Amino acid sequence: MTVDLWMLIASTALCWVLIMTAALPVATDVKLGLGNRDDIPEPEGMFGRISRASNNLKENLPMFAVVVLVAHVSGSADATSALGAQIFFGARVAHALIYTAGIPGLRTLSYAVSLGGIAMVASTLL
Repeated sequence: MTVDLWMLIASTALCWVLIMTAALPVATDVKLGLGNRDDIPEPEGMFGRISRASNNLKENLPMFAVVVLVAHVSGSADATSALGAQIFFGARVAHALIYTAGIPGLRTLSYAVSLGGIAMVASTLL
Protein backbone atom coordinates (compact mmCIF):
# COMPACT_ATOMS: atom_id res chain seq x y z
CA MET A 1 0.00 0.00 0.00
CA THR A 2 1.28 3.48 -0.83
CA VAL A 3 2.25 6.17 1.67
CA ASP A 4 -0.65 8.25 0.34
CA LEU A 5 -3.16 5.56 1.26
CA TRP A 6 -1.58 5.03 4.70
CA MET A 7 -1.91 8.76 5.36
CA LEU A 8 -5.55 8.60 4.29
CA ILE A 9 -6.16 5.78 6.76
CA ALA A 10 -4.27 7.65 9.49
CA SER A 11 -6.27 10.83 8.78
CA THR A 12 -9.50 8.87 8.99
CA ALA A 13 -8.36 7.39 12.31
CA LEU A 14 -7.56 10.90 13.57
CA CYS A 15 -11.06 11.99 12.55
CA TRP A 16 -12.56 9.08 14.50
CA VAL A 17 -10.48 9.93 17.60
CA LEU A 18 -11.65 13.56 17.44
CA ILE A 19 -15.29 12.53 17.00
CA MET A 20 -15.11 10.15 19.96
CA THR A 21 -13.29 12.68 22.15
CA ALA A 22 -15.77 15.44 21.29
CA ALA A 23 -18.61 13.08 22.26
CA LEU A 24 -17.25 12.40 25.77
CA PRO A 25 -19.30 15.06 27.59
CA VAL A 26 -22.53 13.64 26.16
CA ALA A 27 -21.49 10.00 26.49
CA THR A 28 -20.64 10.43 30.15
CA ASP A 29 -23.95 12.13 31.00
CA VAL A 30 -26.48 9.29 31.25
CA LYS A 31 -29.49 11.59 30.81
CA LEU A 32 -28.07 13.14 27.63
CA GLY A 33 -26.53 9.91 26.34
CA LEU A 34 -29.75 7.90 26.60
CA GLY A 35 -32.11 10.70 25.57
CA ASN A 36 -33.14 11.98 22.16
CA ARG A 37 -30.37 14.58 22.28
CA ASP A 38 -32.75 17.35 21.26
CA ASP A 39 -31.46 19.77 23.88
CA ILE A 40 -27.74 19.08 23.99
CA PRO A 41 -25.91 22.24 25.02
CA GLU A 42 -23.04 23.44 22.86
CA PRO A 43 -19.79 22.09 24.25
CA GLU A 44 -17.64 24.68 25.97
CA GLY A 45 -13.95 25.12 26.61
CA MET A 46 -11.65 22.34 25.51
CA PHE A 47 -14.49 20.08 24.37
CA GLY A 48 -15.93 22.89 22.27
CA ARG A 49 -12.56 23.35 20.60
CA ILE A 50 -12.21 19.59 20.03
CA SER A 51 -15.67 19.54 18.49
CA ARG A 52 -14.79 22.40 16.14
CA ALA A 53 -11.47 20.74 15.21
CA SER A 54 -13.40 17.55 14.49
CA ASN A 55 -15.90 19.40 12.30
CA ASN A 56 -13.07 21.12 10.43
CA LEU A 57 -11.39 17.81 9.70
CA LYS A 58 -14.70 16.29 8.60
CA GLU A 59 -15.02 19.16 6.10
CA ASN A 60 -11.50 18.71 4.72
CA LEU A 61 -11.10 14.92 4.79
CA PRO A 62 -13.32 14.33 1.72
CA MET A 63 -11.16 16.64 -0.43
CA PHE A 64 -8.03 14.88 0.75
CA ALA A 65 -9.57 11.47 0.17
CA VAL A 66 -10.64 12.32 -3.37
CA VAL A 67 -7.23 13.55 -4.50
CA VAL A 68 -5.41 10.66 -2.81
CA LEU A 69 -7.74 8.05 -4.30
CA VAL A 70 -7.71 9.59 -7.78
CA ALA A 71 -3.91 9.83 -7.69
CA HIS A 72 -3.74 6.19 -6.64
CA VAL A 73 -6.24 4.88 -9.19
CA SER A 74 -4.80 6.93 -12.06
CA GLY A 75 -1.25 5.83 -11.30
CA SER A 76 -0.21 9.42 -10.59
CA ALA A 77 0.84 8.77 -7.01
CA ASP A 78 4.54 9.53 -6.60
CA ALA A 79 7.01 11.01 -4.14
CA THR A 80 5.27 14.40 -4.34
CA SER A 81 1.85 12.96 -3.52
CA ALA A 82 3.37 10.90 -0.71
CA LEU A 83 5.01 13.99 0.79
CA GLY A 84 1.81 16.01 0.35
CA ALA A 85 -0.19 13.30 2.13
CA GLN A 86 2.33 13.21 4.98
CA ILE A 87 2.20 17.00 5.25
CA PHE A 88 -1.61 16.89 5.33
CA PHE A 89 -1.66 14.31 8.10
CA GLY A 90 1.06 15.98 10.16
CA ALA A 91 -0.63 19.36 9.83
CA ARG A 92 -3.99 17.88 10.83
CA VAL A 93 -2.49 16.32 13.96
CA ALA A 94 -0.89 19.68 14.75
CA HIS A 95 -4.21 21.44 14.02
CA ALA A 96 -6.09 19.16 16.42
CA LEU A 97 -3.55 19.65 19.20
CA ILE A 98 -3.21 23.40 18.66
CA TYR A 99 -6.98 23.90 18.39
CA THR A 100 -7.52 21.88 21.58
CA ALA A 101 -4.92 24.02 23.35
CA GLY A 102 -6.66 27.17 22.12
CA ILE A 103 -3.81 28.77 20.15
CA PRO A 104 -5.54 30.77 17.36
CA GLY A 105 -2.67 31.91 15.09
CA LEU A 106 -0.92 28.57 14.96
CA ARG A 107 -4.24 26.84 14.41
CA THR A 108 -4.78 28.84 11.22
CA LEU A 109 -1.21 28.17 10.08
CA SER A 110 -1.56 24.42 10.59
CA TYR A 111 -4.83 24.50 8.65
CA ALA A 112 -3.15 26.35 5.77
CA VAL A 113 -0.28 23.84 5.75
CA SER A 114 -2.80 20.98 5.52
CA LEU A 115 -4.36 22.64 2.46
CA GLY A 116 -0.88 22.84 0.96
CA GLY A 117 -0.59 19.08 1.45
CA ILE A 118 -3.84 18.57 -0.46
CA ALA A 119 -2.54 20.85 -3.22
CA MET A 120 0.67 18.82 -3.45
CA VAL A 121 -1.26 15.60 -3.92
CA ALA A 122 -3.57 17.29 -6.45
CA SER A 123 -0.58 18.67 -8.38
CA THR A 124 0.37 15.12 -9.38
CA LEU A 125 -2.89 14.88 -11.30
CA LEU A 126 -2.08 17.76 -13.63
